[in-house]
Amino acid sequence: MARTTKGAERSVSRLCSVGRPGDGEAPSLPPVPEALRRWTEESGAAGADPGPAGVTVAVVGLGYVGLPTALGLWEAGATVLGIDTSEQRLCDIRAGAVDLLPAQHAALVCAESSGAFSLTSDAGALGRADAVVVCVPTPVTERQEPDTRTLRAACASLVDRAVPGQLIVLTSTSHVGTTRELLIDPLAARGLVAEENVLVAFAPERIDPGNERHVPGNTPRVVGGAGPLSSRAAARLLRPTASRVHLVDGPETAEMAKLWENVFRAVNIALANELSDACLHFGLSPLTVLEAAATKPYGFMPFHPGPGAGGHCIPCDPYYLLGGLRSGPVAAPVVDAAMAALRERPAEVVRRAAGLLRDGGTGPAGARVLVLGVAYKEGVSDVRESPALRILELLAAQGAEVFYSDPHVPSLAVDGRVLQSVPDPSTLPCDLAVLHTAHPGWDLSWLAAVDLVLDTRFGRGSLSPAAAR
Repeated sequence: MARTTKGAERSVSRLCSVGRPGDGEAPSLPPVPEALRRWTEESGAAGADPGPAGVTVAVVGLGYVGLPTALGLWEAGATVLGIDTSEQRLCDIRAGAVDLLPAQHAALVCAESSGAFSLTSDAGALGRADAVVVCVPTPVTERQEPDTRTLRAACASLVDRAVPGQLIVLTSTSHVGTTRELLIDPLAARGLVAEENVLVAFAPERIDPGNERHVPGNTPRVVGGAGPLSSRAAARLLRPTASRVHLVDGPETAEMAKLWENVFRAVNIALANELSDACLHFGLSPLTVLEAAATKPYGFMPFHPGPGAGGHCIPCDPYYLLGGLRSGPVAAPVVDAAMAALRERPAEVVRRAAGLLRDGGTGPAGARVLVLGVAYKEGVSDVRESPALRILELLAAQGAEVFYSDPHVPSLAVDGRVLQSVPDPSTLPCDLAVLHTAHPGWDLSWLAAVDLVLDTRFGRGSLSPAAAR
């Protein structure tokens, strides 16, 4: 039975079913081994799909993907074991000091007092779970190479503790073949064969932090199982946490679909940045031109220019495609070029900032520069891969005295030193203000009185196009 939370009630959609038109075909099922029957039996007598109700689910990794995933499963009726190796992260979750939407914060409070939601750093809890959902990060190294150490460690720990009858779902973005390499094959080597003793699937995460329009329950989910039993089981587990489930023919297809999604975004963001520079060259407002182009009702999707790409997806995921292609005959020059352009974008922002300062009669050396918003996107405190970090570093390297203000980020490490957020940026005298992230509800009207403002977002949602310099 699905749970609801006081002040944050939501209806759990159970309308999408395996084999719904356009959502992938329902797999024809072979005879079901006894150990797997709990996941593959038909709906109950009342016709309602119980989903994860009454099931114990371990969620491995409680970051920006894992924690909302755990809450969604709890709301759908599961008993949740949240597992994370970081005791600090577990303390932050217990204290509510985490990036969540208001409704998710309310759900967290209710979940923690329910007796059906527990947190631990003990991987031994994996053996007590009916299902395990892996949500660990997959970053890149400083050389832009896939860093799968955390993922490999999590999967190895899971393989060692897996038990017959378990459903294992990997959600972390990675290269094509990851699910087979890190789960299906090692489990088989232990005598736990997918579709016979265990069920294994890949269902890539689709979490948009800070965006109430794109909560998991409003978002379709792709599922690719090791076989038809695994696909059906993973769909049953995840269906109440998504708007619908789209089945594909295997984990590799689902892995590639996730890479395609984020490579598409990366290439188009890089293109939007390039076209915005062309607009500036012609003396045009990029935002005004983009709004005009976006009136076309077909064959066009607006991507907005900005200071670069931050967070855990766009700056990282395409390298998991490129890394998988390095040793083969297929190249991806467009993707390579787009990622190089995104890496260079913060330096372009700094070049524009230096130009504005020189035009104003000074230069970057000795100038007081205030960067507004350092989180990688609006409404969150996450600074991973944020272009603001590189912008501050490059400005300081040119001799500028740098400051920042962000209501979500109280302190920030930049090039070996810690900066503190300016509580009231309107009171700080500066030679140049650089608008990087405009958080919802953040009053920036005072910027109209600042002589030099560089809006890296070209007026989107904060300043008029005319004010974006």
